[in-house]
Amino acid sequence: MSAVSGVFEKAAADGRGALIGYLPAGFPSVDGAIAVAVAMAEAGVDMIEVGLPYTDPLIDGPVIQEAVQRALIGGVHPADVLRTVESLVSAGVPALVMTYWNPVQAYGVDAFARDLALAGGSGMITPDLNPEEAGPWLRAADRYGLDPVFVVAPSSTGERLAKVVSVCRGFVYAASVMGVTGARDVVSEAASGLVARVREHTTLPVGVGLGVRDGVQAARVAQFADGVIVGSAFVQCILGAPDLDAGVAAVAGLAADLARGVRLRTPLPADDAPSADDSG
Repeated sequence: MSAVSGVFEKAAADGRGALIGYLPAGFPSVDGAIAVAVAMAEAGVDMIEVGLPYTDPLIDGPVIQEAVQRALIGGVHPADVLRTVESLVSAGVPALVMTYWNPVQAYGVDAFARDLALAGGSGMITPDLNPEEAGPWLRAADRYGLDPVFVVAPSSTGERLAKVVSVCRGFVYAASVMGVTGARDVVSEAASGLVARVREHTTLPVGVGLGVRDGVQAARVAQFADGVIVGSAFVQCILGAPDLDAGVAAVAGLAADLARGVRLRTPLPADDAPSADDSG
């Protein structure tokens, strides 16, 4: 069983949704990102998506774009991404890489898969790679025991969903909205319908991302999804903090709020809703 499958199986056994956090490597620094990600895990995040910063982040909203830009200005390289993964896994935190495809091609598909496996990574999420062009990555993933995770969207047809999920392992990443990433006041109503449609084609767990900002929303999503994926809200905690220590504290507070939400699996009344450190 892969570490990814283990995360979802444990969450299901506990009667809750899995909580997955995202953070770009190198933000606010390489060591700072590691400290932040470990704090996320200690506060209740089950698995971390380590972002590989890229100069043309097509689906990333302004919050993640700002973080990625800062990481790139700081000189982050793919080797730093792999070191981040290795550090997290050494700390007992399952980790995947989330990346656009061009940096992997530039690195070398087989070489990147080999080095990711050597770092202890569990797999890779590739939002701009389609199954028809994924042959080299799928072969490398098989060779090195990695989980390939692809993204489906509300616009995906039934035929397309079947094609995408047929090449997924670990879980299916369901984008709850069309457009770019970012925390939102209301998670798209299309998300639950998309999850139901995905489940017509696979028994793999389904994680929902793009939009969750606090424990109330996490509880709502965990009612119908196997996993809740949070990125922009965590990144905003760091962007809004005066220093790393404050950022770590803010991230830990948000992670605890989200972890409570995925365990409740029912939205709290507004008066009782826990506050989040993220403003969206």
